[in-house]
Parts: sequence; C-alpha cells; structure tokens
Amino acid sequence: MEYVYAALLLHKLDKEVNEANLTSVVKASGAEVNEAQVKSLVAALADVNIDEAVKAAPVAVAAAAPAAEAAAPAAEEKKEEPKNEEAAMEGLSSLFG
Repeated sequence: MEYVYAALLLHKLDKEVNEANLTSVVKASGAEVNEAQVKSLVAALADVNIDEAVKAAPVAVAAAAPAAEAAAPAAEEKKEEPKNEEAAMEGLSSLFG
C-alpha cells in the first residue's frame, strides 16, 4: 500500500512516477523497498490517467460507506440474540433448581 501512496504523492507534487522516485519516497518513509513491487506498480500505472482514477475513486468509497453502516446494525443484532437466549436459559434453570 505504501507504494500506491508514494505514487499518489509524486503525482500530487507533479513529479514523474518512475522507479527511482518511488524508491526514494518509500525509503524516506522508513519502509523496506521491494524492487519487484516498484517495477510492477510503475508498469501498471504506465497507461493510467491518475487524475481520472482519483476522481472516480470517491464515488466507489461513498457508495460503499452506507452499505457498511447498514451491515453494522445487523451484526450487532445477531450478537444480542445469544445474550437473550442465555438469559432465558438461566431463567429456566432457576425454575428447576
């Protein structure tokens, strides 16, 4: 992930996203550089318009956020059910001593 962040930082600063620049940024962050990942990312970004990709990204993130929020209450409800069942079982066991 640090390689993608480095590429975005370089792009934001209007610097060329190449192997040397990516390596420098990743090293400056304190992370260990994997040359194969650097080469792979540079090759993958060769035909990508980063500005357009960044503009498209918030739409996907914004659409995913409400779905994640909707899933969270359902998960919480499932957690509450066993507690209610446990309480009911404890109540029954107290009847039969």
